[in-house]
Amino acid sequence: PEIKKILCATDLSANARYSFGYAASLAHRYGAGITIIHVLEPEIRGGYAYDLSPYLTDEKWEDIKKSQEEEAISDIKTRLVQFSEEVAREHVSCLFNTDEIIVIRGNPVEKILLYTKSGDFDMVVMGSRGHGTFVDAIMGSTARRVLRRCEIPVLVIRLPKGDE
Repeated sequence: PEIKKILCATDLSANARYSFGYAASLAHRYGAGITIIHVLEPEIRGGYAYDLSPYLTDEKWEDIKKSQEEEAISDIKTRLVQFSEEVAREHVSCLFNTDEIIVIRGNPVEKILLYTKSGDFDMVVMGSRGHGTFVDAIMGSTARRVLRRCEIPVLVIRLPKGDE
């Protein structure tokens, strides 16, 4: 198979770091580029300890939220650049290019699937936290849902036993 573009989904966990090593190895082997995607969960309305609405106009409140989100996205992008550089230093014989870093808000499964369709990717690499089957049966894991619905190959990586 020809692998030229890899979408690596990350939540910045230890497992995501471990799975990024696999993405880097595949990118090196096939001469592929890596796009890193991090999806922020959708905002939960009313998730604040107190209501500021009597003190702020709707416009001011939206400005504050937008500013905080922009700052969070910038911080996460910076962390993902560091993350990519750290993996490159740890695997000096494994040359790879990080083509793009995407940080967006939304449903992780839906956003990952959207990017697989719109970005002309050849495969997805992502970690799985490996929660027990009881949790998976109730709410399902992001990796399992992406695997089930994705139209391109998905490599799901679990941390080795003992590293969980």
